[in-house]
Amino acid sequence: MQNRREFVSLGAFLPWLFRRRKPQYAGISFQVLRRGRSERRYLFIHGNERTAHDVLVAHMASHSGVAHLVTGLERTIHVGTIVFDPNRIWSRVGAEKNLRTLNRAASEAQREEVLRMLDRDRGRMVSAVLPRKQGLLIAVHNNSRGYSVEDEVGISDQVSLPNRANPHEFMLATDPSDFAALRKSPFNVVLQQKAPPEDDGSLSRLCAKQGVRYVNIEAGLGEKAKQEAMLGWVEQNLR
Repeated sequence: MQNRREFVSLGAFLPWLFRRRKPQYAGISFQVLRRGRSERRYLFIHGNERTAHDVLVAHMASHSGVAHLVTGLERTIHVGTIVFDPNRIWSRVGAEKNLRTLNRAASEAQREEVLRMLDRDRGRMVSAVLPRKQGLLIAVHNNSRGYSVEDEVGISDQVSLPNRANPHEFMLATDPSDFAALRKSPFNVVLQQKAPPEDDGSLSRLCAKQGVRYVNIEAGLGEKAKQEAMLGWVEQNLR
């Protein structure tokens, strides 16, 4: 009877376990968690932002959708001697800027080799991560004292700052309808429907340019309860 009970217990988790993959795009390894048939898409892209990682993994245990989580514990990705920020390569312009900024001692040939690899794989990565038409992509990030909603106010189309005293907890949306819903929340939120003039290669710029529904949930590192509350509000209130 014990073996049968163990088998039944394991069987309850098999649908979850068998929906895990580990693909690689542009030198970036991902863990993919898939549950149900929802058009929700989720992304964890900076390996050192562990609060966001833990919040998303726990969330996927009870919510439908597909989550891509970068593996590793560092913010940057290493390809040979070259490093790059995985959230600054969603356009060629942004990727080239980022490679130059982070690899000043590298030769032009070394940077160009990695840039060609990114160009080859970018389309596959975009197709894997972005939702289908009208689907919603939710990214989770943690920030430190050097970055907050105040950095986004000046380049945003609209802002709602009910909790300006806590600028590290905020959301960024690219869809006006999503922003209209989010501004009813108790959280700071900005709308960037039109991509800012400077292309920094970030996913928010790409989604704004392509008209993709995207919400970035930012919280301070270690602020698990706050990030859980923000993600829960988005889940319950955005179609």
